[in-house]
Amino acid sequence: MFKVDRKLNYGRHLFSNFISSVDKVERCVDLGAGQGDDLLAVRSFFNDVELHGLEWSEKNIEILRSKDIAPFSIDFEKDKFPFEDSSLDLIISNQMMEHCKEVFWVLHEMSRSLKVGGHIIFGFPNLASLHNRLLLLFGKHPTCNQNHSAHIRAFSKNDFIKLLNVFNNGYEVVDFKGSNFYPFSPVLAKPLAKTFPNMAYSIFFLVKKVKNYNNEFIRFPKEQALETNFYLGE
Repeated sequence: MFKVDRKLNYGRHLFSNFISSVDKVERCVDLGAGQGDDLLAVRSFFNDVELHGLEWSEKNIEILRSKDIAPFSIDFEKDKFPFEDSSLDLIISNQMMEHCKEVFWVLHEMSRSLKVGGHIIFGFPNLASLHNRLLLLFGKHPTCNQNHSAHIRAFSKNDFIKLLNVFNNGYEVVDFKGSNFYPFSPVLAKPLAKTFPNMAYSIFFLVKKVKNYNNEFIRFPKEQALETNFYLGE
C-alpha cells in the first residue's frame, strides 16, 4: 500500500491519451529527451515523424542516434532552438521546466518554433500535491523544490496556467492529468491521481497554440518591471 513507484512520476502511461488527441505530427522535439522514451511514444502513432531531442548526456545522445532520433545539445536557457519559426507540430517538455531559471526565454523559444495549431505536452512535479501540502502543514519543505536539489522552480496547475496566459490566451489547455500519488503504491496511486489530479505528485498538460506569437514571453518581464535579471535574448 505504501510502496511508491517513482516511474509513475514521468506519466508515460498518459502520453497515449495526449498524443491520440493530436491530428498530425510531422516534426517533434523533446526538450530533455533522455533515452527517447517519450519520442518513441510519438512515433508509435506517427510512423514518418521527424524526431529531435535536446540532450546533454553523451551516453544518451548516442542512444538517441541509435533510435533514429536527431539529438542536439545547447544551453536552452540562453541559446536559440535550432528550428525555424512555426516549424514544429509537437514539443515535449517532461520534467524539464522545474530545472529552468530562464522560463520566459524557454517559453519564448517554444512559442516561436511551434506552429499555430501545434501542441506542447508539459509535465512537472506538483507543488500542490497531497504530500507537499501535508509537509507544509507540519513546517516541512516540499520535496519538489528543495534548495539543495536540481529543481529551481515549482509549479501548480493554476499558477502554470497564469504563466501560459502571459501569451494573452495564445494557448488553449486541451487536457490536464495527474500521475502518481504519494505515499501510495500504484494500485491506489493510479486511481487517486486520475480522480484528484490537482493533488497528484506530477501534473501534465496538453496545450494547443491557437494564435500567432508576438514575443509576449520576452516582453513580459520588462513590461512588468520584474526585479530579476532574466535573459531575454541579445
